[in-house]
Amino acid sequence: MPLRLIFMGTPDFAVPTLLELAGHGHDIAAVYTRAPKPGGRRGLQLQPTPVEQAARRLGIPVLTPKTLKTPEAQEEFRAHNADAAVVVAYGMILPQAILDAPRLGCFNLHASLLPRWRGAAPINRAIMAGDAETGVMVMKMDIGLDTGDIAMAERIAITDAMTAADLHDRLARLGADLMVRAMAALERGALQLTGQSEDGLAYAAKIDKTESRIDWNKPARQVLRHIHGLSPFPGAWSEFAGEGDNARIKILRCELVAGSGAPGEVLDDRLGVACGDNAIRIVELQREGKARMKAADFLRGTPVMAGARFG
Repeated sequence: MPLRLIFMGTPDFAVPTLLELAGHGHDIAAVYTRAPKPGGRRGLQLQPTPVEQAARRLGIPVLTPKTLKTPEAQEEFRAHNADAAVVVAYGMILPQAILDAPRLGCFNLHASLLPRWRGAAPINRAIMAGDAETGVMVMKMDIGLDTGDIAMAERIAITDAMTAADLHDRLARLGADLMVRAMAALERGALQLTGQSEDGLAYAAKIDKTESRIDWNKPARQVLRHIHGLSPFPGAWSEFAGEGDNARIKILRCELVAGSGAPGEVLDDRLGVACGDNAIRIVELQREGKARMKAADFLRGTPVMAGARFG
């Protein structure tokens, strides 16, 4: 028999899992997500979350409580009589009463190889730290921060060409498949849990915009991973001295190239830039207040010669 599930999630990352669970015949009793926020062209319209939009297309009831700590919210949650809850980037701490409500527990999809990168920004931090691999894990939730027992995991390599957006999309698809398999095993009574080790523990703190400025004194590969780990949001940036003023430019994609010079120095007319060791070439960028563009398009409108500086 398919499971009766509560789904709890908010951003784009969670949508593939919701769609896959529904597509595999599970009974989604309700979807919990964050309340709509102002958005649109002038910020005057309330914009439902990606998960709410997907749930409404599927005809699933949607709830957007401001808190799960009240007796009323907890009773409403219990009234769904769910076998399990599936949680993917919901954005709200679940109190013990909520964790205990489903018959078989609450299961979280987390975008790292726990215990490495517990916390809010595991995709960004894995890239920025230069990790060679990451993955997704299904974890039975407890009251701690990403400390629950692990049920299943999948790993993928992180290449230097991957941005946070690239890795986000890969892991979202991989995680959806993993959660479907985990729920199938749970349905059969065959889901096995393993306690987390504390070896390799690291916390993925929320990205602070103060981290976004590029330090050209670092080796080229560290600069590249910093840029890619923050792409597209909030975007790693640098000031560019051109045409008599300093313009702030976000660099969204780059590649490693051979070259040397003063850190931040433009080495050629194709946006090769020297780092503390070796160099990168800018592939995609965004001028302040403008749309993102390929470096080749930028150079057609703003020729940049060797000797110009990023700083």
